[in-house]
Amino acid sequence: MSTLNLQAGQTAVITGAGSGFGLELARLGAKKGLNLVLTDVQQDALDAAVAELSATGVKVAALRGDVSRAEDIQALADICMERFGAPHIVINNAGVAHGGLIWEHTQRDWEWVIGVNLFGVIHGMRVFTPLMLAAARKDPSYQGHMVNVASMAGLLNSPNMGAYNVSKHAVVSLSETLYQDLALVTEQVHASVLCPYFVPTGIHLSHRNRPADMRSEGKPTPSQMIAQAMSTKAVTSGKVTAADTAELVYKAIESGQFYIYTHPQALGMVQTRLEDVVQGRNPTDPFAGKPEIGQQLRQALRDAMDKQG
Repeated sequence: MSTLNLQAGQTAVITGAGSGFGLELARLGAKKGLNLVLTDVQQDALDAAVAELSATGVKVAALRGDVSRAEDIQALADICMERFGAPHIVINNAGVAHGGLIWEHTQRDWEWVIGVNLFGVIHGMRVFTPLMLAAARKDPSYQGHMVNVASMAGLLNSPNMGAYNVSKHAVVSLSETLYQDLALVTEQVHASVLCPYFVPTGIHLSHRNRPADMRSEGKPTPSQMIAQAMSTKAVTSGKVTAADTAELVYKAIESGQFYIYTHPQALGMVQTRLEDVVQGRNPTDPFAGKPEIGQQLRQALRDAMDKQG
């Protein structure tokens, strides 16, 4: 399989580029001399990223956008084509987190999480893949690569994180299908899926950018507050950094690696889940390795439900 040989002057499109993985991917891309096409829903964060990256001497094009809106991704592609031509790398990174008992997610909760986490990737894949394939047809030396950011939550099903799990499983499925479909038609464009575990990225603060028309009425439920507290603790205590992850992503692009893991030691839980599926046994307790955490969560949720009556 031919792979992408990263060179200065190539172009990378990165969504969610104002913070977390997106910002570190852009920083490392700048060090490699890539042209950068960036978007983020948070204008001040995007402006700061553009200022920092432009100061390194690389060419940067940016557009504030909401990846859940197809027209915003199309506008980003239009800017990319106008400034630099077809991209060599597209990283569909933007994502949000929301937890709580799965039946307590409101319709707006689902629309927000699925809109950003899944439709953001769908729009990026749908808009940019044809541009990359067209570039490949015109130039036999062209190589392109798309990276979709999922999560270990796309391979596992942690309780009290329903909407997030569903969205990330869908991204893994989309990415595997994209990989197979590309192989049917080209040897010049490839795909990967990034499945990070707990990495300090700021995703636990994603509610700060939740659009007003996507906010749920009323206060968060006890389960949602518990999920938020657990997510904050897990994410902020992560030892693998977003910069470390960016290094893994570019190495995977150059080597043609499909699955990208920040915490391969967590794959034992994935193996257990898949063995459950193959053997037809009921899902294994996700807290089997740390029963005290499972007991704390169960007790907290049951106490909260008792108070609600």
